[in-house]
Amino acid sequence: MERVTVYNEDMSPAAGDSFHISLSRKRDRDAVSRPSCHSQYPRGTLQLVVRNDGEHSVGTMIKLFKVKEKQREIAANANGVPPVKKQTAGELRLQKDISELNLPKTCSISFPNGKDDLMNFEVTIHPDEGYYLGGTFLFSFQVSPVYPHEPPKVKCKTKVYHPNIDLEGNVCLNILREDWKPVLNINTIIYGLFHLFTQPNHEDPLNHDAAAVLRDNPKMFEFNVRRAMAGGYVGQTYFTRCM
Repeated sequence: MERVTVYNEDMSPAAGDSFHISLSRKRDRDAVSRPSCHSQYPRGTLQLVVRNDGEHSVGTMIKLFKVKEKQREIAANANGVPPVKKQTAGELRLQKDISELNLPKTCSISFPNGKDDLMNFEVTIHPDEGYYLGGTFLFSFQVSPVYPHEPPKVKCKTKVYHPNIDLEGNVCLNILREDWKPVLNINTIIYGLFHLFTQPNHEDPLNHDAAAVLRDNPKMFEFNVRRAMAGGYVGQTYFTRCM
């Protein structure tokens, strides 16, 4: 069994940095350097010195350093210091998008899980014109770590009578599907959602019944929207008040 001690650049032992590794073959033992106290090393280099206490099974230096990294993480947690989480490219891009948001007064964004979870947030839309004037509609956003190469997953959490939003909250918006491009951003999506309420479209529907009414009888469509927003039945479907 080889006992390995990690030294600082002044050759003083680093606190707690002693381990045992198994080096049973000569080439394994030779692979671990035994630096002289008079050697010069780049600033911050860790020196490894091996003392031979016997021979057992083969170990590797890679595993040794992984073990020490885990030990330091556990020690940091025990001292109340949380480990630093490396941000993904998606998180960095999302932070930029959020910092550059330029929303109208009819739209707002919130983070129900707190500032440490930017990848899941909610957007509230209050249309100030059109069929849905006076309503309040809540959307959830789930952003992938590979964003912006994939669009966020967006669902409407408010049950709404709408040709482009089905009763399960799925949203038919082209930029969330085939027309998504990495140059688009969160601001673009929110404006797209707002546009659905000011100009609902019967040509690419998710709620086919609502789309048919909008196409054939706009006055009846308006009546159904107001009834649903006030809370009540439209056909066999009950809608909770959202105005």
